[in-house]
This record gives sequence, structure tokens and C-alpha cells, in this order.
Amino acid sequence: MRSNNFIGLFQCTAKSNAENSFSPPIKVLIKKEVSSHIRSWRFIILISLIVLTFGASLYVSFSGLRDTINNSQDPDSTFVYLKLLTTSDNTVPPFHVFLNFLAPLLGIALGFDAINSEQNGGTLTRLVAQPIYRDNLLLSKFFAPLIIVSVLFTSLIMLMIGAGIISTGIKIEFQEVVRIIGFIGVSIIYVAFWLSLAILLSIVFRQGATSAMTAIGIWLFFTIFFPIVINFIIRPFIPNPNYISEQEYLAWHEMILNLMRLSPSQLYTDATTSILMPSIRSLGPVSMEQMIAAIPTPLSFIDSLMIVWPQLTGITAGMMICFALSYLLFMRREIRC
Repeated sequence: MRSNNFIGLFQCTAKSNAENSFSPPIKVLIKKEVSSHIRSWRFIILISLIVLTFGASLYVSFSGLRDTINNSQDPDSTFVYLKLLTTSDNTVPPFHVFLNFLAPLLGIALGFDAINSEQNGGTLTRLVAQPIYRDNLLLSKFFAPLIIVSVLFTSLIMLMIGAGIISTGIKIEFQEVVRIIGFIGVSIIYVAFWLSLAILLSIVFRQGATSAMTAIGIWLFFTIFFPIVINFIIRPFIPNPNYISEQEYLAWHEMILNLMRLSPSQLYTDATTSILMPSIRSLGPVSMEQMIAAIPTPLSFIDSLMIVWPQLTGITAGMMICFALSYLLFMRREIRC
């Protein structure tokens, strides 16, 4: 069925090209991939989970929004729409914390069988036999899910802003708009990292179940077990705080934090926290002298972006490395009937 759909799609494309102008094959492939994803049950289930968690987080944020606005000790209290994404009453985590957990699952679910399902179904041979390049096929497998994710995140944030304007009547500030756009961009890059990793595993492994379990295992390791391993290895070497200076103690904790940042989830947490909370001036340990000298005022978006620039670079580099390996393996693979 799937092979017949692809063949019919390319026949229609060839006919329209002969009649009109030549259409890039990648547009046809992306259109077909988007259509396949939005009709699949796994995508519908994941979207339902994300929408439900977004609704729960938004409900909790709206419940305590009045107390948050009236809190004069909070330097971020004037950023109402940013508080909707970060405020919680400890019963339900904020949305960016939920997204740190669900975004990898979304990327893995959209890419773990991108190539091996075509190969096992016999459609990969017919696809590469068409007048298209291999890189067009791989790029469509990567960009089609990102288009869906971009539309999803943008729609949810627009719903949040609309609900906030209707319920509070407070005008959204320009800096809030810029920071929310930055949050959406970081979330898309985070999903793109796990998507590229899932596509790489779908090329390496022939069975979809194997690639899915491997991707989920990597995600669980970096999300749950990696901090435990780092603390288990480093903690015994930390000297007693009573016998070292404050600078040495902070240096040890800075080293632990840098090792934790080898995890993509930690990079995403640091990036979204700094972007959504303008009052955050440092993502590492701070000495008492620095705390006393700090002025509790919100930073500009450029300053917050400079703080998390290493984190954004790390996530982007990981995504590009995974996709480059996928490209290399797929272009050099011999595809047989």
C-alpha cells in the first residue's frame, strides 16, 4: 500500500512537471512525510500527551498568576506570559520541565523507523529507483517532522498568549515575545537532536524495535542515570568543605556541573531556564561576594542569550554530528532488492 502511494505520488508529480514547470522532488517527499506522520496513531498519542501536559501546566499557572503578579520580591513578576511557562504550585511541573521529558520521546517516535521501515517494507528500493537524489530522501525524513513540531509548539504558545490576554487583559511586552520565540527555537533544536539520533539509529539497525529501544535507552541514560553516575564518581573526591576555601569548593561544584552538561537534557534545562527567567544571571555556583554585588534586575534577551550560548552551541553541534553521520552512512549504503 505504501509503495503504491509513493509510486502514484511520483507519477502525478512527473505529469505535473511535464505540463508545467519542474517541482523539486524534496517538496513532494516532505509533503508525503508530513501526511504520513499526522495520520499515524503514535503521533496522535504523543500530541495528546503534550497538549494535556500543556493544559495542566497552564491551568496551574493561571491559578497562581495573581499571587505571582503581586509578588514585589520577584524580579520576573512583570513578565506575566513568561511566568505562565515557569510558574507551578509544586503539584504539576512547569511546561518547560514537562517538555524536557516529552520532547525526546517526540523526536524518537518520529524518527526511529524513518529508514528501516522503508527498507523492510520494500519501498526504499523503489524510492531510490525514482529520479531523486538520496539526500533528498534523507532531508525529507528530517525536515518533515520538524515542520510538524514547529507548528505544534507555535500553536500551543499562541493559545497560551490568547488565553492570557482574554483572562488578564494584560498586554504582552516585546521582550516577552522575543523570549518566547527563543524558547520555541531552543525546543525545536532539542527535538531535532533526538530526531537526528533516531534517524541515525534507523540507518544503523535493520529492525525498528531495535532502533527504538536503543534510542530510548540513550535517552534514559542521559536523563536519569548520567547524573547518578557523575555524582557517584566525583563525590568521593570532593574535599571536606571545612578544610578548603570557598573558591575551591565552588570550583569542585563547577566541575561537576560542567560534566553534567554533557547530557542534552541538562543543556536544554539551562537554556530554557535562562531564556524564560530574565533575572537569572549565572547558571553556575555563585560566591557570597558576587551575590551581594548583584543587582536584582532582569537581563535583556541578548544578555540571557550570551549566558546560554555554550548550551545552544552544544545542542546544535550534537544534532549536526548525528545528522552528518546519518548522511554519511546512508549515502554510502548499498541498497538492494
